[in-house]
Amino acid sequence: MRKKLVLLLIAATVISWGCSKKVQDNFVLVEGGTAIAVSTGTNQEVPVIEDFYIGKFEVTQEEWTEVMGSNPSAFKGSHLPVDSVSWYDSIEYCNRRSEKEGLTPYYKINKQNPDPDNICDYDDIRWIITINEGANGYRLPTEAEWTYAASGGSKSQQFIYSGSSDEEETVWYWRNTGKKYLKGDWYWPDIESNQNQTHSVGSKKANELGIYDMSGNVREWCFEWYEDAAIPKGFYRIWKGGGWIGDITSCKISYRGKFEPNGKGPDMGLRICRDRG
Repeated sequence: MRKKLVLLLIAATVISWGCSKKVQDNFVLVEGGTAIAVSTGTNQEVPVIEDFYIGKFEVTQEEWTEVMGSNPSAFKGSHLPVDSVSWYDSIEYCNRRSEKEGLTPYYKINKQNPDPDNICDYDDIRWIITINEGANGYRLPTEAEWTYAASGGSKSQQFIYSGSSDEEETVWYWRNTGKKYLKGDWYWPDIESNQNQTHSVGSKKANELGIYDMSGNVREWCFEWYEDAAIPKGFYRIWKGGGWIGDITSCKISYRGKFEPNGKGPDMGLRICRDRG
């Protein structure tokens, strides 16, 4: 009996080690700080970033399908980033993946009442999303966390894009995501006929922290509302990083994008985080 108990304990330890190794392999620990923690065009104070884990890669279609049971992406491939997901889809994914892995969901989702802070006329969902304090589950990064991680955190070399100032080393954008390299001005018929699309995660050079594709491939949702001098809080959610269809400017670390929370597109994806705990 005792021998059987010892074997069970050993098996449990091996399984536990394997699970933690899997998380460790797919996530990067970002040690906190304050450097390059805000985007261009904001007047916010530079916040202190606490240690956190962030996905080494954008969430893939394989990962999404394992959790959600279906694949909404316009371009199919298990190692391609999931695309065509809204901010709400991303919030649900975080919670469902947390539950699947035995973690406490990070978000509380109220689908019964419209969010009073949401003033977006185009948003027909308007769930109330609040944070479950103390939860250890998956979540979207804040804008400051995303920007800090993309810049290389405490190891930052002050690159324009995540991992390099040479766009061809690290960025998938409209010029280089199709059959041939496109020149001239951005022109949708040329992009479409060139069969531009997303590319497998991790295909370009990583940044200083070993994180891939934080510039280009798909735009990545952040948690907060977008707000500036011309646009009030409650209309758009923030995205960062640019995508395969976009201009190189939107792929700069400093660029902050905006989109309706219910908006979807073939270049709209996500990357997830966890508190260090």
